[in-house]
Amino acid sequence: MKKTSAFILSLILCLGLLSGCGTSETNTDTSAAETSAGTTAAEASDQAATAADTGELQEIDTLTIAFSPYADADTVITSTEPLEALLQEKLMEKGYDVQEIDMSVGTSYTAVGQALSAGSADIGFISGGNYVLFSDDCDVLLTALRYAISKDSEDPVDWNDGTLEENTEEMSTYYRSVILAGPSEKGQELLAKVNAGEELTWEDLDSATWAVMDATSASGYIYPSLWLQERYGKTITDLSNVVESDSYTTSLSRLAAGQVDIIVSYGHIRVKYASDWVEEFGGTDEMVNQTGILGVSEPIYNDMIAYSETSELMADESFRQALGEAFIEIAETEEGKEIISVFSQIGYEWGDDANYDGEREAQELLKSLED
Repeated sequence: MKKTSAFILSLILCLGLLSGCGTSETNTDTSAAETSAGTTAAEASDQAATAADTGELQEIDTLTIAFSPYADADTVITSTEPLEALLQEKLMEKGYDVQEIDMSVGTSYTAVGQALSAGSADIGFISGGNYVLFSDDCDVLLTALRYAISKDSEDPVDWNDGTLEENTEEMSTYYRSVILAGPSEKGQELLAKVNAGEELTWEDLDSATWAVMDATSASGYIYPSLWLQERYGKTITDLSNVVESDSYTTSLSRLAAGQVDIIVSYGHIRVKYASDWVEEFGGTDEMVNQTGILGVSEPIYNDMIAYSETSELMADESFRQALGEAFIEIAETEEGKEIISVFSQIGYEWGDDANYDGEREAQELLKSLED
């Protein structure tokens, strides 16, 4: 009996030693391979700890981003160029190794919505108006935050006090559309009437030449149309002299040159471009002296980063979460703030489709008026 017990005990000890020897040999081989590749044992340990925390890296070939034409394409591309490396770094921290980030500027707001709808863009920087039009095929990832500006009244006279609007320290989830008169004779004639407290007639406005954005732009088309409808029972389509611009900077160039009398835009356009009015756009005096507000819209919910629901990549909820977190964190850095300033944005919060129900109502009303 004692011999049998001793044999069993010896067998157990032997198996334990063999198991221990096997483990030791495996670790030694791994360490040697890593060291020969230039990785120290300490680095390998750190990498193992990171892997334990974040899991294995998932490799992604390409993330495709489409920007709406908030400014001319060259300006947007140049300003956002550093975003690729920052985004890759942040996503790597979150377990995603993105090999390439393909960034482009749409030829129009509609083009970006169409890209999201088709899945040829994974995410897009778009307006609320554009989102609503294509929301069957895309959804909100993040809503942009902006600095509120110092003027927020719906009375245009309050904007024409001889001082330029300024950013405040407050963050805002909405902005307004403005009808901006330029230095042309007609533009100044209409501005003088507004500042004198006189109501503009439809004939006044119809006699001017307008620059607008495409029909999906909230501040560049939809809300100015609603402003016209509420006061005159008309929309942009009823105006006699309208030209469509491919970007707001194109509209500003036309306004400064006197090619158009009025442009429609987001309310902080003078905050953003006043310093460029003379040198970049050809103004002959300070922007505050050559332009003025004829009308101000009701609040518009901010632009967003939307994701395509037809994109195979964006079907991964975990990746969407990581991507949203990455943008929020990048926007909290000085470099990130500099990049997204080209969109007049200062940060992001998680978006909600329901926040754009007001936009849907606006578009439905506009559609009913134009049918």
